[in-house]
Amino acid sequence: MVVKSRPSTLSVYLYVPNIIGYVRILMNCFAFSICFKDKYLFSVLYFVSFVCDALDGWFARKLNQVSTFGAVLDMVTDRPGLIFLSFLALDIASHWLQMYSSFLVGKTSHKDVKDSSSWLFKLYYGNRKFMCYCCVSCEVLYILLFLLAKKETDNLTDVIKCVIWHVGK
Repeated sequence: MVVKSRPSTLSVYLYVPNIIGYVRILMNCFAFSICFKDKYLFSVLYFVSFVCDALDGWFARKLNQVSTFGAVLDMVTDRPGLIFLSFLALDIASHWLQMYSSFLVGKTSHKDVKDSSSWLFKLYYGNRKFMCYCCVSCEVLYILLFLLAKKETDNLTDVIKCVIWHVGK
């Protein structure tokens, strides 16, 4: 009988997807530190970080380097900005509850929703193209709103009013 050995804690921290996560954290820290000095460089770095979010999942599956630590790291790196702190708390709480409840019923992934009664969960997690569309649309919206803001103090309402005013001209 072959006994599967568990990876050491240190090796989990050095999984390729987790290293991508660390790079995303550093990239986002730098991006947010310069966001009002160079909006375009910020936007590029933020978008590259978003692309890396897709890559870390791909590498995790391809290299069979899936871990609970990596799943939590991925959730945390998905919402890096101070603006999104309330969304971060909601995102982490909802993902955590979804992951925890999935593991309690014996599933290996929180994305396994084939027996869910929620049509929205089935649509989102069951259709990779739709999930990709939602994720990309959300990130592009964040970047566009940021780029459209004229001043650091502009809030969402100011940006939308400005866009509507310019479109109406």
